[in-house]
Amino acid sequence: MRLYKIKVNGKAYEVEVESVTETEIKKPFKIETSSHDDKVQILAPIQGKVIKSNVQVGTQVKKGSVLIVLESMKLENDVLSPIDGYVSQVFIEVGQKVEFNQLMLVIG
Repeated sequence: MRLYKIKVNGKAYEVEVESVTETEIKKPFKIETSSHDDKVQILAPIQGKVIKSNVQVGTQVKKGSVLIVLESMKLENDVLSPIDGYVSQVFIEVGQKVEFNQLMLVIG
């Protein structure tokens, strides 16, 4: 921790600042998956609206690639692929609202 003095509108404040390394930064949510017979189900990590889909049945995806973009509370949230594979089923479409943990697609 480091101690700093800052001025806001002419008034001085002392603040302590802690350094955070990249490995300590936590993601806002975890992408939930469920595996059945070498298939990975991608579940909605939050409630929101599908504003973009980069996949359809047969699409090859790489680990870390953006599958779907969800809008929630005016923020865009990328849903990333947890594995390399092919999309075998898609249960959502652009403009659709999804609930937390709703099945969106299957890879495998």
